[in-house]
Amino acid sequence: MAMRPMLAASGLVVALSLGACQDAGFSAAGSARAREPIPQKTVALMASKAMSPRDPILIRAFKKESEMEVWKRGADGQYALLKTFPICRWSGQLGPKVREGDRQAPEGFYPISVGQMNPNSSYYLSFDTGYPNAFDRANGRTGSYLMVHGTCSSAGCFAMTDEAIAEIYAIAREAFAGGQRAFQFQSYPFRMTAQNLAKFRNDPNIGFWRNLKEGSDYFEALHEEPRVGVCGNRYVFGGSDAAAGACNPKVDPLVVAKREKDEVEVAELVAKGTAATRLVYQDGGQHPFFRESAPSTQLFAEQAQPRPNLGTVSRPEALAAAPEEITIEPKVKPTLLAKIDPKHDKAKHGAKPTALAFAAPATNPAPIPTREAAAAAPAAPITVASADGDTSSYRKLLGNLFGGAPAAPPVAPAALPAADTAPVAAISPAAPLPKKVTARLHPTAHATATAKVDGLNPATAKKAEAKPADAKPAEAKPAEKAPETGKRTEGQARNRVATSQPAN
Repeated sequence: MAMRPMLAASGLVVALSLGACQDAGFSAAGSARAREPIPQKTVALMASKAMSPRDPILIRAFKKESEMEVWKRGADGQYALLKTFPICRWSGQLGPKVREGDRQAPEGFYPISVGQMNPNSSYYLSFDTGYPNAFDRANGRTGSYLMVHGTCSSAGCFAMTDEAIAEIYAIAREAFAGGQRAFQFQSYPFRMTAQNLAKFRNDPNIGFWRNLKEGSDYFEALHEEPRVGVCGNRYVFGGSDAAAGACNPKVDPLVVAKREKDEVEVAELVAKGTAATRLVYQDGGQHPFFRESAPSTQLFAEQAQPRPNLGTVSRPEALAAAPEEITIEPKVKPTLLAKIDPKHDKAKHGAKPTALAFAAPATNPAPIPTREAAAAAPAAPITVASADGDTSSYRKLLGNLFGGAPAAPPVAPAALPAADTAPVAAISPAAPLPKKVTARLHPTAHATATAKVDGLNPATAKKAEAKPADAKPAEAKPAEKAPETGKRTEGQARNRVATSQPAN
């Protein structure tokens, strides 16, 4: 009879270990870990940057670069970078989490309150990202218990080393002790640079990523935490008006200037021939710091150990192969040359031939969504992710104050998550492909070509008419307009890749 409780307990542990990235909170030493002080080297680093341990923080994560940044707000109200940590493991592909079990680490803006900090984590220490937020729910996305934690194992989480999560946890704890109600966690597929936007301009997730870039632009231009809301099925970012629920918040001139500068740089990179590509991972990645035999420690010089203990690494066979870069070829080449026909240009007789200077339609970058587009959304605005305005913080505040159990601990495994080999589904509506270029010839001696390209012909351009060679003048009829078509393309990769949808 005495064996039954032991068997029951062991059976419970085995059953719970089948979950993915869920925290059972069985660690008896958790509360002691959560009370560890900030390392003295980091405290000295704060002092050198005129920061104090209790200043508010903000955290940013980048999948492709496998880096996590901790920022601190100074007395002037602006954030400055404190430290960058290498991410030991993230799973899935570049792109948002869509459904339970897809192994995707989330992308978006999430407020982290005291109640989301878990001092009793099975993965040393952790905090829950709060996925799904209102934006995720508005887009029908599902999943739960997506965390930032220790132990180099991920099934939809951001896995740091135990040493790294202990330091991040201590920094967050002191910020809460200083009065911060919640800190903002920003998760991106990659750094929102013009180079990355040009490179991934034809990825099916580019529309969602450009929406995320609006928030990134706000933070990078002003070094202030963006207030975040949801209008319809997209994020909106801004200051107090965004916090009040405006679907068309005012955009600061510095943010506008940064956005316009990036758009110009993207166009220049495309014009210079930057290839449109996608990255396909076997299952996520990790920072090279953990793979190189002699890693450079310049970026992570504050690490206490040059080679920290990683613990169990999830799916090491998937990490052994680098991501596959797939080039997305344009459908139409930019080789058209047209002469101005005096018959169709009354104002400019005798004009010289003009080259149609445009990039191939498939490589034209779509403009970053504007606030005006958000104003057309029929749904009522929902303010969701401004850290200081997180209404759930008050409900969570009394539940988990670092020393006790979480307010509503999830029933989850105490062991590492089992490998989930489910294929990654299409993540978001595909970025529209350009329309096929169709040329209609006017029967002149020089066969003048008038090319119709989306967004490039003047609104007042006249349509060319073609006449059958053997028809009488009285019976001649305008040629019918050729239908515009789009084609599907599929990335060729070892894993399942979302296909691009035809242009509307």
